Amino acid sequence: MKIRKTVIWPGAIICGLGVVYALLPGYTKNSLVYLFPGIEDYKIFDNRAVKTGIAQPWGVAVDYMKCDLLPAERDTLEAYKSVAYLVVQNDSIVYEEYWEGYSEKSLSNSFSAAKSIVGLLIGAAVQDGYIKSVDQCVGDFVPEYKVSPNNQLKIKDLLTMSSGLNWNESYSNPFSITTKAYYGENVNQLVKELKVVETPGKEFNYKSGNTQLLALILKNVTGKSLSNYASEKLWKPLGAENEALWSLDMPNGDEKAYCCLNSNARDFARIGKVILNNGNINGQQLISEEYIQASISPASYLVDHKDRKEVDFYGYHWWILNYKGEQIPYARGIYGQYIIVLRKENAIVVRLGHKRNNDKIDHHPAEIFSYVSTAKRMLSERKK
Repeated sequence: MKIRKTVIWPGAIICGLGVVYALLPGYTKNSLVYLFPGIEDYKIFDNRAVKTGIAQPWGVAVDYMKCDLLPAERDTLEAYKSVAYLVVQNDSIVYEEYWEGYSEKSLSNSFSAAKSIVGLLIGAAVQDGYIKSVDQCVGDFVPEYKVSPNNQLKIKDLLTMSSGLNWNESYSNPFSITTKAYYGENVNQLVKELKVVETPGKEFNYKSGNTQLLALILKNVTGKSLSNYASEKLWKPLGAENEALWSLDMPNGDEKAYCCLNSNARDFARIGKVILNNGNINGQQLISEEYIQASISPASYLVDHKDRKEVDFYGYHWWILNYKGEQIPYARGIYGQYIIVLRKENAIVVRLGHKRNNDKIDHHPAEIFSYVSTAKRMLSERKK
């Protein structure tokens, strides 16, 4: 008796895969097409401009570019595929270098460094009287959060990443809500449907949905898009030289607030100036000094949901690095997008690039210590 062999033709396999692909959600298809987020993803999304006013260029230090990178410092910057490294002190550029054809005007994705900018805009909304206090309930501004269990959630819980919402912060899963927010449409609807599943204000648990919900609050209270409010409260008063682009979830849609503000190193550095100046921009108190101090002070009443230790590394959407006993606030993105504020030196450091170290030291990517020490060395040598 002959045994008949079944042959599966390549064409049948391809056809089957095509059917499976056709049945996938649109955001999953996009994640499979693009595979990994990149620093120039604004090219694949719709965007809204964050407009400039009267440009106020940074000064140029008398010893501009007189400090060189040490070999080990350059090795670190280049190992993580940096595209920009900038040091500004006393409103003047001391050092800047660009790689891969990038320049002082090249756009690059902020990724989660945008969260710190949204945090500042909440402070501006408090200053403007749109929000009375960060202790107000989210339900005061978003109807879906007026009912239990969501009615216990406060703005402060969102700012400190202690919301207890059922958002899954997964970057590798093509079906996760984080992937859906990045590649899908109607991102604000996603956060309207979230539920409080753990008591807010108790545990630090980093979730991008918290930032998106803050942006929805800003939209509802100001009646403006996030980009327009950022233009009014930051980009124009700070004298940004170039328009930024905030990527949207669809044409004429909403900003992906938790990420995706695209700008350059020089203009990103202006965000650090808000912290340095305690919210006072060119003589105008756009954000209260009290709010700025709360932003860059650890939310020590929280415990981390993983190691159960007291939170000494995060405030109101700003990370806080303990560097040799000095608390250094900074904004950060997933590929090592950093806006670092050196208050002791009255300086700002911006690093942009494609990669960061996966290892962490006390909740901070390991390589950030090198970027800080590099800048501090340069600035200390200026005094000699």
